[in-house]
Parts: sequence; C-alpha cells; structure tokens
Amino acid sequence: MFDQEGIMDHILELEQAIVDWERYQEISLEELKKDRDKKNMVLHILLISIQATIDIANHLIATNKLGRPSTYRECFEILTNANIIPSDLADQMADLAGFRNFLVHIYWRLNIEEVYKTLQEDLSSIKNYLALIKNLINESKEKDGKLEKNKVNE
Repeated sequence: MFDQEGIMDHILELEQAIVDWERYQEISLEELKKDRDKKNMVLHILLISIQATIDIANHLIATNKLGRPSTYRECFEILTNANIIPSDLADQMADLAGFRNFLVHIYWRLNIEEVYKTLQEDLSSIKNYLALIKNLINESKEKDGKLEKNKVNE
C-alpha cells in the first residue's frame, strides 16, 4: 500500500510545518493585519502544510494505482473511495485544498479574517489526516513484517 521511502519526505515536511503552524497561532488578528512579515509567514506555512497533505494524497493514489485526480480537491475524494480516509476528513481536506488554490492563484484578494480563521481552526484537520496516514503506514509495516515472518517459517 505504501512506498514508505517516498511518502516519508512529505510526512517529515508536514510534521515540521505543523510545529510552525502551532507557533503562528499565537499571532493575533491585529498583528496579522499590520505586520506584513507575519502575514507572509502565516500564508507560507498554510501553503506548505496544505501542499504536503496533497502530496501525500497524490503519493498514495499513484502507489496504489487509484487513478489520476483532475483537481487537488479530488485527491481526497479518491482516498475516501479507496477506504483510505473517512469522508468527513476528506471533505475537510478538500476544503483546505480549495483554500490552497486561493492562496496561490488569488492571493491579492485574500480576506485576512478568513486566513486567520483557517490558522486558528483548521490545524486539527491536518493533524487528524497526518495521524491517520501514519497509523496506516504502521499497520502496513506490521503486515509486511508478519508476511515476512510467515515466509521464513514456511
């Protein structure tokens, strides 16, 4: 189910981004509005975090030959259809993928209150996604280990 070597780079990137995201949650809305550097740091970490979740999804899709998503949002729908992530989490991640597109393509029209809301409220979705993926990897490792033991014992 997993090409563990490839996916681990994305997981490490996401873990590091989560640390920054947590730290940036201490920034007030007023600071975010007034301090261009803080705003840019927040926008960057949101983008990096969301992109890492998309990269993980794309990795799982490619490794498992689940098709070719036409949008970033669709990546999470494909994972749900393959019973890799639950639909409620897929919906949350798809919304973040849509927000990522806004960050990249329509950044000049960003509503800073919406950015702040995402900063404060959406980290739990990212953490839940990461925990689920790491759990699946651990389960996969255990299964692989059991298969290897069985082969040796036969």
